[in-house]
Amino acid sequence: MTKLIVCLTGMPGAGKSTIATGLKSKGYDTINMGNTVREEAKRRNLEPTGQNLGKLMLELREKNGPGAVAELVIPEIENSKSNVIIIDGVRSNAEIDVLRKFGTVKLLAIHASTDKRFEFLKERGRSDDPQTKENFEERDNRELGVGISNSIALSDDAITNNNKTKEELIEASYKKIQGWIK
Repeated sequence: MTKLIVCLTGMPGAGKSTIATGLKSKGYDTINMGNTVREEAKRRNLEPTGQNLGKLMLELREKNGPGAVAELVIPEIENSKSNVIIIDGVRSNAEIDVLRKFGTVKLLAIHASTDKRFEFLKERGRSDDPQTKENFEERDNRELGVGISNSIALSDDAITNNNKTKEELIEASYKKIQGWIK
């Protein structure tokens, strides 16, 4: 059976990681694209600040092509025993093209308002999460610059996360994926 690779796309803070974490408990393998960049930063002894990780993401793409971050997760896809793999944080069509070589790709866009996303990111508290509106806007612009709006626009389906509980968000995603499996 061909692997189903479900790519979660959406602006920072929309709820992609919440969904990925929740779907892991449903038995799916999950791969976080941002963690791949964080691991590369660790290898290079870079502090995982938003600015450093953003620069590194852009440098990887510049040096190795726009699908570079997706190339880094290939070993995880190949080693996965699961028929459904959730990829958290696809940012461009070039990454999707890389992933298509390893299974059937479906794109699920997660939407949330700007205010909601900023609130979620401040609560999450990862080392690279923006704490000011200015950092938040910089990050959004960087994501838009690598083509995330195209992957969102071309998604197979979308979920809005403005007033859902975590459980409702995870359940809505799970139902969409179950529909794609059938």
